[in-house]
Amino acid sequence: MTTQPLPTDPGLLLDAQLCFRLYRSERAVLATYRELLADLGVTYPQYLVLLVLWETDGATVSHLGSRLALESGTLSPLLRRMEDAGLVSRTRSGDDERVVHVRLTEAGRDLRERAHGVPQDLWQRGGLDAGETAELARLLDRLSSNLAGAEPARDPAIDAAFGPAAVRT
Repeated sequence: MTTQPLPTDPGLLLDAQLCFRLYRSERAVLATYRELLADLGVTYPQYLVLLVLWETDGATVSHLGSRLALESGTLSPLLRRMEDAGLVSRTRSGDDERVVHVRLTEAGRDLRERAHGVPQDLWQRGGLDAGETAELARLLDRLSSNLAGAEPARDPAIDAAFGPAAVRT
């Protein structure tokens, strides 16, 4: 049986789909992160948890879930593996046993210095300069906000990470 080409609808070509470009980019980014994080001995989701804890050590599980857009069913096993690896400790709040605080161990804190170059390595491997990286971050934030029906907000973290040269109006 031979395949017959169908009449072309340019809007339905695979390469015309934004979703496919995002999917392909996500796979490439995650593969690069896997390589960059191998020396640290953490997975990408563990790295994301560490990033939040490096900002706010002692965060609650609900705060982590909110920041990372993860459900507790996904987050709890992840935190358990991180605790088993000696990166974090979990303790229940004395005021409310339903609240669990996650704190970095010394090993978790020590990884921060070793992870310092990971973000820059990623965008440099991607062939983007600081301005392009900041613009891509802003566009992705705007796309996510618009699709979620939320008001897009300027994220000062982008400016802080990429510097004033990256600011585009």
